[in-house]
Amino acid sequence: MYKYLQIKKTKICTVVILNRSKSNPLNLEMLEELHDCFTKLKDDASVPGVIITGQEHFFSVGVDVIEVYNYNREQSKKYWTALFSLMVKMAKFQKPLIAAISGHSPAGGCVLAIAADWRIMADGNYTIGLNEVPLGIIVPENFFHIYSFWLGRGKAYQYLLEGKLLSVDMALQNGLIDEKCALEEVLQKAEDKMKQYLRIIPNVFQTSKMNFRRELFAQLDINFDDSVEMFLDQWWSNKTRATIKGLIESLKK
Repeated sequence: MYKYLQIKKTKICTVVILNRSKSNPLNLEMLEELHDCFTKLKDDASVPGVIITGQEHFFSVGVDVIEVYNYNREQSKKYWTALFSLMVKMAKFQKPLIAAISGHSPAGGCVLAIAADWRIMADGNYTIGLNEVPLGIIVPENFFHIYSFWLGRGKAYQYLLEGKLLSVDMALQNGLIDEKCALEEVLQKAEDKMKQYLRIIPNVFQTSKMNFRRELFAQLDINFDDSVEMFLDQWWSNKTRATIKGLIESLKK
């Protein structure tokens, strides 16, 4: 059904597996598939809850900078609008949503994870966080709000400006993840947590989740057109393009 996603139904819930090469870089087509997927999962009465996970050692490295760098301005606008709005869609997903973080999760990978109700991360030499600012990329205001929802405003402010990527232990200490375990146990631990959520009457869980996030939703509902245009002006600036080009060259090496 999807090119870059695998959808599996277990006895417990539905599992969405990011499946674009080993490291799951996010291109426009993959974002569009995720939009479609979460719309269908929201409306499917047979889906009690969702676990999103990735490949071994990688949840997602985030933006596919090699492909996205070569988009024209119209394609770039579609891409960043899709990423910004996907985070909001996932944050507003009423059913239980758990991120089984199977490895590295920087930048856009972290964006997908922080929308979840619970984040379980593989223990190991992995990192998670939003590292865009030092690369010359503006972090949208609503990304700050959901990041600070978990870390607190002061830590989120400092870490975003630094572009700090957190180790697994540091992410756990700061509330960016909720649990760590061995890589081979990540999905099982996610299902165990899902069982706990699903013991709650669905309407009680969903209404409570929406109530607890009501203030966050008000902060997430920014004008995407204004935000994206400001973002694109910086994305297409000479300094940012040079920085991203340097990053791409280092990745290719």
